[in-house]
Amino acid sequence: MEAAHSDTCEKGAEVLGAEGLPGAEGLPGAEGLPRAEGLPGAEGLPVPKERVHFEVTKFIMEAGIKLGMRSIPIATACTIYHKFFCVVSLDAYDPYLVAMSSIYLAGKVEEQHLRTRDIINVSNRYFNRDSKPLELNSRFWELRDSIVQCELLVLRVLRFQVSFQHPHKYLLHYLISLKNWLNRYTWQRTPISITAWALLRDSYHGGLCLRFQAQHLAVAVLYLALHVYGVEVPAESESDKPWWQVLSEDLTKPIIDNIVSDLIQIYSMDTGIP
Repeated sequence: MEAAHSDTCEKGAEVLGAEGLPGAEGLPGAEGLPRAEGLPGAEGLPVPKERVHFEVTKFIMEAGIKLGMRSIPIATACTIYHKFFCVVSLDAYDPYLVAMSSIYLAGKVEEQHLRTRDIINVSNRYFNRDSKPLELNSRFWELRDSIVQCELLVLRVLRFQVSFQHPHKYLLHYLISLKNWLNRYTWQRTPISITAWALLRDSYHGGLCLRFQAQHLAVAVLYLALHVYGVEVPAESESDKPWWQVLSEDLTKPIIDNIVSDLIQIYSMDTGIP
């Protein structure tokens, strides 16, 4: 069954019932961050949680780039965020505070350490485009304490399981194999590699990283990139199995279809298509 971390989602209740876990009101300094109700949505209607997660992971990615984070630490930050809200209710904690703590924690996990001051200033500039760096006043120290406390909360809720296997290394190997299969002209005239990497990055706007295996995600984004440009893998009709099953033997067409469908759903949110 395609559910890489379903056990964590199912076992979170008793962790959240433990004493000492603060609610959103128990984390100081969070009042300067927008909450879910501040996100764009139809007037008078609650914002769907998928849309909230899309907007917050967009913040994680943009902040991560401004902080100079590599692709893997950014992917880890998004995964930590999604995994946390797979366990807890979105209404219980400030999603942007959790996102900032996820960035901070991902830097430690992937050995690209970040200063909380840099995370705070980049986040402040993200929410207030023309603002200056925050002064080292009481509000700054409260927000810093909130990030650190929230990091400990995330670790406890996720049972310190914050190391993940990402699809990136698989996609790299699969692209090399595909480049050898295709003729040079086809490879050079179509941006298959760029598109596949972009699709993989965008998949972290949703919870695909938790619902599907890393190898399957890598093959699926490659499958979609080839489909977008109408490129066919040579000699596939003569083979006993499709090319994507050569790369991942336990992969099936329904799994690919589910991943592609979820990706399309993400892009629908980005463009506002219902």
